[in-house]
Amino acid sequence: MSEQIKDLTILVADSDRKMRALTRDMLNSLGIQQVYSVGDGSRAYHELRDRRFDILITERRMEQLDGIELTRMIRAAADSPCPHVPILMTTASPKLRDVTEARDAGVTEFLIKPFSIDGLKKRLVATMQNPRDFIEVSNYFGPDRRRSVKEFYGEDLRHPNSD
Repeated sequence: MSEQIKDLTILVADSDRKMRALTRDMLNSLGIQQVYSVGDGSRAYHELRDRRFDILITERRMEQLDGIELTRMIRAAADSPCPHVPILMTTASPKLRDVTEARDAGVTEFLIKPFSIDGLKKRLVATMQNPRDFIEVSNYFGPDRRRSVKEFYGEDLRHPNSD
């Protein structure tokens, strides 16, 4: 799998210039050479129109267009250039509400700052080895939010013709 991640083309969107550089350096140390970076969500959206990326790594809180709104645009906009791109969201504020909001917007994976090279690699490998199915319902389009599929028996089992 290490060889597979080396071929990735990744876009990093973070308003903190130092964090962008650090993330790029971490990705480079993993052998990933095709790393592009931008300082805000609107610029990221434009980059996604111009080039094909395998993964977007975006910060939760950015000026102008934050990571949540960027994710919603990518997943739901009629003119979205890449609604299926895996999105790895980073944040220094790991509140449950933030994680839930990110998941509900269509984020694929979540990574808490400060993160290590190993933590970043694990998220990249998980994204590539176990791609999540996309689902579309009336108010959501994105990766399946369920982490596991449960078997149901007895009264919990849904029948094909029931609501």
